[in-house]
Amino acid sequence: MFISDPALGIVMLVLFLIFLMLGFPIAFTLMALGVGFGYFTQGDSIFNLFVQRTYSVMANDVLISIPLFLFMGYVIERANILDRLFRAIQLAAGWIPGSLAVATLITCALFATATGIVGAVVTLMGLLAFPAMLRAGYDTKIASGVVCAGGCLGILIPPSVMLILYGATAGVSVVKLYAAAFIPGIALAGMYMLYVIIRVIINPALAPKLPAEERNVPAGEIALALLTSFLPLVALIVSVLGCIIFGLATPSEAAAIGAMGAILLALAYRTFSVEKLKDSVFLTARASAMVCWLFVGSAVFSAVFALLGGQRVVEEFIMSLDLGPVGFLILTQIIIFVLGWPLEWTEIIVIFLPIFLPLLDHFGIDPIFFGVLVALNLQTSFLSPPVAMAPFYLKGVAPKHVSIDEIFSGVMPFILIVVFAMALLYIFPGFALWLPNYLYGG
Repeated sequence: MFISDPALGIVMLVLFLIFLMLGFPIAFTLMALGVGFGYFTQGDSIFNLFVQRTYSVMANDVLISIPLFLFMGYVIERANILDRLFRAIQLAAGWIPGSLAVATLITCALFATATGIVGAVVTLMGLLAFPAMLRAGYDTKIASGVVCAGGCLGILIPPSVMLILYGATAGVSVVKLYAAAFIPGIALAGMYMLYVIIRVIINPALAPKLPAEERNVPAGEIALALLTSFLPLVALIVSVLGCIIFGLATPSEAAAIGAMGAILLALAYRTFSVEKLKDSVFLTARASAMVCWLFVGSAVFSAVFALLGGQRVVEEFIMSLDLGPVGFLILTQIIIFVLGWPLEWTEIIVIFLPIFLPLLDHFGIDPIFFGVLVALNLQTSFLSPPVAMAPFYLKGVAPKHVSIDEIFSGVMPFILIVVFAMALLYIFPGFALWLPNYLYGG
């Protein structure tokens, strides 16, 4: 039976989705489908393409920063400074309504900036801040939402590994992406805090005030706590981001500085050990290998998909809808939002985004702006059921009486805040584009 090459491309994409749902390893499924369909249609030349694509991925110097940033995050995670940091911010924010929740969000934002590892941040805050909020009488839903939403900020706030992958996939400057994501990332964290404060002012029973002895702490004690826990981590983050954004170092060089700074920070806190270093190296190698093989599989799959004409079929279908730029943006973000239910953000970035990226020029959309929108959208992929990784991370360490339904209910308002932030970015794209344009020219 005759079947055209474009139809084969669509069959290949459908088969990938089926194998994905069956639980096959994603990277190797992509490679197997790419090589299999490629050999069927192109013959032996597919093996040359496979080698070329693998080499081009492994030779991409942008990806060097990924293992370095991951290593920096794992070292900081194992330096056991999160409890000090949370305590210091809690003391400083004691006068604010819902102070424990606000302190949790600030700690999550800082720690997410330092690590960028969502699972680690949600798990650690689930062990530290979540029980503290429950003991203080906080509503379970609002406490759950704060931990889950705050832990996901590392996807957006630089130095985000997701933005590095997007930059490598889209062929745009990671430095400009970091500058573009900085203001939206801080703004989203601020929206989370504002939401919590307003909710607590309206209904104080959601987050009772802490006892007077925990709120009336001498200024000297607060200053010392901030000086010994808050400032060192902030100094490390600012030095890494400052080197990148102001052009003093490439992302890879700044990541190396951050990795060394993380080790020095662990030594300063006397929490450094050879065992913890080995754990950090192992976890970094495992995560980096996953990302690199996924990138290779995606490169082979997308190349064969384009050769078969599948890319052209998708482009023609989208063009036939006769959408304007806003319609195209809304369509792509809805697709990414839905894909976030069954897929991890890495698969969305390296497999499905390349289908949309060639259309950005046609619709006159800045790829930097598009990348920040995607990063905002991917916050929801960790929060929205049924496959919501952040709630499941929290459920794994939460007290037994806290149900997954309560956690899901708690994250829903924060998903709406993300959607609201995306709408604001649609209306005021300058939130993302002002800083890179100011620093590097339009």
